[in-house]
Amino acid sequence: MSAVKFNQQQLSVLDEADLQQSASELESLYQSNNLSLDNLLLLLEVSNALYRAGYPVIDDQSYDQYLDQLKDKDPVHPYLTTVEPEVVVDSKTVPLPQKMLSTDKAYSFEEIKKWSDRILKAADELDVAESDIQVRVTPKLDGYAAFDDGQTLYTRGDGVRGQDVTRAFARGLQVANDAERGLGPGEIVIKKSYFDEVLSKHFENSRNIQAAIIAEKKIDANIQKAIDDGACVFYPFAAIENWTGHYQTLLNDFEKIVESIWNAVDFDIDGVIIETTNEEIKAHMGATRHHHRWQIAYKVNDESAEVEVVKVLPQTSRTGRLSPVAELIPTKLSGATISRVTVHHYNMVKTNGVGPGAVVQLVRSGLVIPKIEKVIKAAEPELPENCPSCGSHVIWESDHLMCPNKTDCPAQTENTLIHFFKTLGNNDGFGPKVIEKISGFNVKHIHQIYQLTIEDFVKFGFGDKTSQNLVDQLKASREIEIEDWRFLAAFGVSRLGGGNCEKLLQHHTLTELFDISVEDMVKIDGFAQLSAEAIFEGLANIREEFFKVYQLGFNLTQTPKLSDAGNSDSPVAGKTLVFTGTMLQGSRGDMEKQAKGLGAKVAKSVTGKTDYLVTGEKVGEAKIKAAQEKGVTVISEGEYLTLINAESGL
Repeated sequence: MSAVKFNQQQLSVLDEADLQQSASELESLYQSNNLSLDNLLLLLEVSNALYRAGYPVIDDQSYDQYLDQLKDKDPVHPYLTTVEPEVVVDSKTVPLPQKMLSTDKAYSFEEIKKWSDRILKAADELDVAESDIQVRVTPKLDGYAAFDDGQTLYTRGDGVRGQDVTRAFARGLQVANDAERGLGPGEIVIKKSYFDEVLSKHFENSRNIQAAIIAEKKIDANIQKAIDDGACVFYPFAAIENWTGHYQTLLNDFEKIVESIWNAVDFDIDGVIIETTNEEIKAHMGATRHHHRWQIAYKVNDESAEVEVVKVLPQTSRTGRLSPVAELIPTKLSGATISRVTVHHYNMVKTNGVGPGAVVQLVRSGLVIPKIEKVIKAAEPELPENCPSCGSHVIWESDHLMCPNKTDCPAQTENTLIHFFKTLGNNDGFGPKVIEKISGFNVKHIHQIYQLTIEDFVKFGFGDKTSQNLVDQLKASREIEIEDWRFLAAFGVSRLGGGNCEKLLQHHTLTELFDISVEDMVKIDGFAQLSAEAIFEGLANIREEFFKVYQLGFNLTQTPKLSDAGNSDSPVAGKTLVFTGTMLQGSRGDMEKQAKGLGAKVAKSVTGKTDYLVTGEKVGEAKIKAAQEKGVTVISEGEYLTLINAESGL
C-alpha cells in the first residue's frame, strides 16, 4: 500500500493511547510485507484506535486483509474473538446493559449462501418449517456504535464495558425517525447530504464529527449546529429502514434487495446486515465471543478504473430533479461492462468539470451501482437550460437542477398526483398503486381525477366496490377540513413545503399569492432572492392547474395573518412553541393547529429561538435539560392549557 504518514490529529490520538513506539516506527509497519505476529497485532490495534477516534489511517478492506493475515498466523488468537473497542479516551468505563458484539463478515454471495445453509440447518434441528424462515436486511451504518436504554447512552466500548455519553442527548442529539428512546443498540451518525453541503469544508470525514459529538470537551460550534438542525442522530437498529421476507426470496433477488437497502438512508454505510428474525433460531445458534451466529454483514471489495466521459445527458426524475448521466467509453469493472454512470448532481458536473473528454475514476463496489469517485482530468461541463421531458426552463435548487413544471411535465405527472393526495392526508384511496394504474389511462392532472366517475374506474379495471369507494374518497377529500397551507403544499412547488406555504399565507390569501412579485416575497422574513425566484416560477407553472382544482370547492381553513396574531390577546401570540411527548388534550397535530390559531409559531425542534417547550408524557429528562440549557421555558401540557386560557401571560 502507499506510504502512511500520520497527521496531527492521528498523532494526538496515539499520544493519548500511550504507545511505547514512535510515530515513525508505527508508520513503518504499514510498509512491511512480512510482519511478525506482535507487529501485526500492533498495527491492528493502532488502526482500530485511529478509526474509532475518527481519524482512520486505512480503509475497512485493508483492515480486514490484515485480520486475515493474523488468522493465518494464529487462528485462535484472542484478538480474533474480541470486539474491536470504540475508544473514547477521556471517559471512564461502565458496564453495558447487554453485550454488544461485532458482526461476522462476508464478501461474496457464496459466503451468504453458506450462512443461509447454517440457518436452514438450525431450523431443521428445531423442526421449524422452511416456509417460516424470515430474514431482515438493513443498512450497516458506518457510525459510532452506541446503546440507549432510555436513561443512559453508552458507547459500545469492548462490547462489555463502554462509556456513559448521555451528554450527547443533553446537547440536543435526536433519535432518528422520531423514534422513542430506549430502543437499544444503534449508531451515532450524520446525514451524508448535510456533511457534503455544510461540514465537508470544516472536517475531513464524518468520523471526526461522530467522535466529537460524544466527547467530554466543549463541542465545536459547527457540530452543535448540525445537532440542532437534526443532521446528527442516534439511529437505533430497531427503527432502521429494512427489507424483511423469506430467505429464499433474498437469495433469488439478492442484487436487487442489496442495492435498494444500500441506498435506503442518507448516511454513510459500509455494507448491509442480514439476520434471521426467528427468535427460536437465534437462541439455538447463539454467539461466539465476537459475533452472533444468526447475523452476518455483507460487505464489498471496491474495484476502480480510469474512464473517459463521452457526453453528459440530463434525465428528469419523477420529483423534477435533473440527474446527469455520463456516457462512458465502455469499461470492464467487477465483471460487468460499464458504459453509463449517474453523476451525483449537476453542481458536481459544474464544479468538477464532468464533460466530454473528462477522465474520471470509476468505482464499482461489488454488486452496487458504479459511481464516480473523483475526476482525474476535468473538461468543459455541459449544463442543460431546459427540461428534457417538457422543455421548461430549469432552475437551481441547492446542488440540483430542477424542472419547476410540476403539473405538465410528463416525467413528473405520476409523482405529482401521488404527492398531492399524500400531502392532503384526508383520504385513503389514492396511494401509489392506484395512481400508477389510472395514469396508464392518460389521467395526468389532479383536476382530471376529480372528474372520474364510478364507470371510469370500472373501465380502468377496478371492482365495483373499489370504484364506489374511490369516488367516495374524492368527495371526502373536498369535504373534510384541511389547512390552506397544506392544500398549497400538495401541488409540490419547489422550495414551497408546508413551512414556507404557511409563512406566505400569513401575509397573503391563497389566491393572492399568484399575483405577488419576487420583490414582495423577499420582503417576507425567511425568503431569499433565489428561493423567491424559484417559488415565483413554480407558482406560475401550476397556476392553471391550481385554480382548476381550487374551484372544485375544498373545505379550507385560512392561515391566521400575522397582523391578526399581533393584535391577539393570547399569551402565546408571536411566541415559538415546540410540542413533544404524548398529549392528553388531543393529538400533537391538534395542539399545534390550535397554537397557530392563537398566533403562535410552531417548530419541530428546539433551538435558542424557542420560547416554550410543551411536554406531554414520555419525555426524556435529557431533552428537557437540553432545552433548559438553551434558555427555553419548559412547561407541561397542563401548564400550557392554563397559560392559553389565562387573561395574561406567565
